[in-house]
Amino acid sequence: MYRSHDCGSLRASDINKEVTLAGWVQKSRDKGFMVWVDLRDRYGITQLIFDEERTEKALIEKAQKLGREFVIQVKGTVIERESKNKNIPTGEIEILVKELEILSASKTPPFTIEDKTDGGEELRMKYRYLDIRRNPVRENLIFRSKVAMEVRNFLANKEFIEVETPVLIKSTPEGARDFVVPSRMNEGQFYALPQSPQTFKQLLMVGGMDKYFQIVKCFRDEDLRADRQPEFTQIDCEMSFVEQEDVLNIFEEMTRHLLKKVKNVDVAEFPRMTYNEAMEKYGNDKPDIRFGMEFADLNAFAKAGEFKIFNEAELVVGIAVPGGESMTRKEIDKLIDWVRRPQVGATGMVYAKCNLDGTYKSSVDKFYSQEDLANWAKATGAEPGDLICVMSGPANKTRAQLSALRMEMAERLGLRDPNNFAPLWVIDFPLLEWDEDTERYHAMHHPFTSPKPEDIEKLKTDPGNVRANAYDLVMNGNEIGGGSVRIFDKELQALMFDHLGFTPEEARAQFGFLMDAFEYGAPPHAGLAFGFDRLVSILGGQETIRDFIAFPKNNSGRDVMIDAPSAIDNEQLAELNLTVTV
Repeated sequence: MYRSHDCGSLRASDINKEVTLAGWVQKSRDKGFMVWVDLRDRYGITQLIFDEERTEKALIEKAQKLGREFVIQVKGTVIERESKNKNIPTGEIEILVKELEILSASKTPPFTIEDKTDGGEELRMKYRYLDIRRNPVRENLIFRSKVAMEVRNFLANKEFIEVETPVLIKSTPEGARDFVVPSRMNEGQFYALPQSPQTFKQLLMVGGMDKYFQIVKCFRDEDLRADRQPEFTQIDCEMSFVEQEDVLNIFEEMTRHLLKKVKNVDVAEFPRMTYNEAMEKYGNDKPDIRFGMEFADLNAFAKAGEFKIFNEAELVVGIAVPGGESMTRKEIDKLIDWVRRPQVGATGMVYAKCNLDGTYKSSVDKFYSQEDLANWAKATGAEPGDLICVMSGPANKTRAQLSALRMEMAERLGLRDPNNFAPLWVIDFPLLEWDEDTERYHAMHHPFTSPKPEDIEKLKTDPGNVRANAYDLVMNGNEIGGGSVRIFDKELQALMFDHLGFTPEEARAQFGFLMDAFEYGAPPHAGLAFGFDRLVSILGGQETIRDFIAFPKNNSGRDVMIDAPSAIDNEQLAELNLTVTV
């Protein structure tokens, strides 16, 4: 038996017990006549003591040779600790060691295995197995496991069935790029790794499974950001004989369940907002509603003067920043430089200070009267002491730029409290979006999303204004889930493929299996998928999903620990009938 207890469980009530512990050496303190060792495992830290009065000399000498991260086993007696440590649960006791065995020696780690480490992110990713020993990373992974178990418990109690779907599937042209896998036994042919189990879960509905879920790996070969990984995890769900309202209700309930179980937080309301409303009020389709600063259309007021930039703009739009009147001219200039960065792309920003005495001071006083600026304040809801920030230009582009500014100001003002959870549903998305490069429509979600029944006739005459029976669950400015009511009628699906630019032959080649299945009695069905990595990180009070993934990739999509992706040898290439040219 390597251990009778873990390193976090012994208390004063265990004094005089004979125990066996095993773990890693966190640190040691050598006074010559006495050695203290902090022994760590997943459960906590226990202090060990070796002293010349009660410990054999050879055992003390052995303890003096222990280095950080050595794996050891000790046997000894639980005794009362003279200098107690109130910061750890085991702080009232220590182990008087009688036997010590070194199970595994360790090189000096490349960074300290402590909560606040001296290792940079890239270094810690290279030695991720060491990083996992640190409390913050380990606790994140334990937290992820807890959320997954609560998801499974909730869905199982709602009679959902967990079904595994294939990982080697057929490549499809829609969405992001596929990761492809060459088939050795089928020369010149390839599998794809799934971006989503979408078609399979629809086929399960045709198969009568009624309620399906899966916590599943998905893969997308797309450009990466800090919050994206080439492989990610979804909570994938599908239900039969349901409408949009049924789906929203069940997954509102699941989200409430998770917030209560893992955070002990009660959330009463899940507001609903149309896509158009979200874009007009917040400039994006995943608004953070923990704070105000809603957009105000200032066209009616800002175009009344002689300011050419506003008069020629499609949209003039502003927000009121609470307390912003106290910002200095230098601070505002830096803010203008911030919106001019390539990541935001604005040409500039106009501002107006709402002075505490009820007057206004703006960067365009030459063109606007106090009455004009008062109208800006009324439209944006600005109070004395606030700062009005105004941007102009093409409508969609300008809203996106002001949205970035709104989020930045909220961050600076401390308005994005990670312990405050504000979910909402965004509904009524456009079914299709026009792509200038390909000069054709693409599905905003995917080709199997049903249009609103009342908009189906517009597919032939006005496809750009057809609304989708689609919905996203947003929390704290992040999309954590999304789904739709599916098309289950073969004729409507064929019409959808036609608007997406598929010829009947192309649609048959890509999705013939699904259209064939619809001929054998497909039930009405709908579903939703949560981004599990994103959901866990938000519940954990953070926004970087890498912190909650055991072995993440870096921003270039590389696993720096195992050095992947990597080249394969010529013999393997030949077996796969592939050649690589450099």
